[in-house]
Amino acid sequence: MHRVPPRVQLTVFVGLLSIVSLTAASCGGEDDDIGLGSAGRADVVEVVDAPATITARAAATLTAAADGTLATLAVKPGDTVAAGQVLAVIDSPAARQRLAAAGEALDALKGAGGGGGGVKNLSATQKKTDDAAAKAFNEARKAAEKVGDPTVRQVLLTQIDLAEKTYQEAAASSRALIASVQRGLASVNEAMSALTAAQRAQAQSAYDLASSTVDALTLKAPVAGIVQLGGTSAGSAPSITELLGASAAGASGALPTGAPQQAGPGIDPAIPVGGQVSAGAAILTVVDVSQLGLLAEIDETDVLLVQPGVTARVELDAAPGATYEATVQSADVLPTTSARGGVSYRTRLTLGAGKYDDGRVAPTPRPGMNAVAHLQVRSIRDAVTVPAAAVFNVGGKDVVWLVRDGKAVQTPVTVGVSGQDRVQVLGGLSDGDRVVVRGTDKVKQGMELPR
Repeated sequence: MHRVPPRVQLTVFVGLLSIVSLTAASCGGEDDDIGLGSAGRADVVEVVDAPATITARAAATLTAAADGTLATLAVKPGDTVAAGQVLAVIDSPAARQRLAAAGEALDALKGAGGGGGGVKNLSATQKKTDDAAAKAFNEARKAAEKVGDPTVRQVLLTQIDLAEKTYQEAAASSRALIASVQRGLASVNEAMSALTAAQRAQAQSAYDLASSTVDALTLKAPVAGIVQLGGTSAGSAPSITELLGASAAGASGALPTGAPQQAGPGIDPAIPVGGQVSAGAAILTVVDVSQLGLLAEIDETDVLLVQPGVTARVELDAAPGATYEATVQSADVLPTTSARGGVSYRTRLTLGAGKYDDGRVAPTPRPGMNAVAHLQVRSIRDAVTVPAAAVFNVGGKDVVWLVRDGKAVQTPVTVGVSGQDRVQVLGGLSDGDRVVVRGTDKVKQGMELPR
């Protein structure tokens, strides 16, 4: 809903009362539906309306890194937590057993050196090592993909990629030496040493990944914020990405580690303490609401007018009568399909404080709430304007019915800033010119009109 600023209302009401008053034609018949007005000077504000959603500064859903049980929970819903604070601990005997087994395998290989054996045994051992490494890396990636927190998931996947690269480099050296042995260019002992080095690399990678999984069983807050147990609400609720107005949740780049803390009284978790959890299960979400924002959907016909720094008035469905201030930060380059089926561009705004018309402070919104943003994309002061109803389009050109010597003359005009009630005219009219402002579809060229 457009709203003409009070200053414009005053100008229109007082300064232009005699200019823009409508005059019914007195010719009788259909001419009774034709009204006239005048061009006059006024301030004009062009407003673009867009549906929007309240967003949080950051959010992170913490998930179980492995199958197990929720051993401890140190927070309750609505608690405010600091970044790095321990929130929960998952007990996973299977993950700890994998770590112990990987440690034993690594210790066994640390003292291993080159040994004897034929070329056939070397090639078979190399293939067996390659197959075991490929299986381990594949299983590690599947486990990492189940992690809900995007930052932790990405850290794990990056570790897996680096570990696999390290192994492949060692394995390539081993395969090259085995090939040299087959050609008689290298000794079996050299090939065995290279193969052992590849095995150590694979064992070290397995240990590092198992250790990361165990470390990730202690859930720490990646960001400061408010705790919500479980993930985001089910059903039609916005996703974390939508609540942030970004392509990923904001969180630290480190894996959560640390010592467990015991759960306090009065905790009502989505998953009870002692309850079974599977890898990837959402345990809790931390939402940073220290700076709320707005994610608006700007229609393609308006997006070129929306630039960083443009201010907006925001109205919430949840706070009728309240108005919030907002400022555009950025607009996406790539489009999305709007709810209405057209093309729109997501635009991000920072959200300021709100108040009611009587001066009362408006309540603080919550992420996911629906809103309407009224973006003031252009404005002009003391410009030549006409009522918006006077301008219509013919053959792709903006025109008005200008009154000349008591007759209607269709006149092209150049339009500038377009407000809801008045439109700036850059060319084609002068201050004081009389124009048709009602019943333009009933006027014909040369029709006589009252002066």
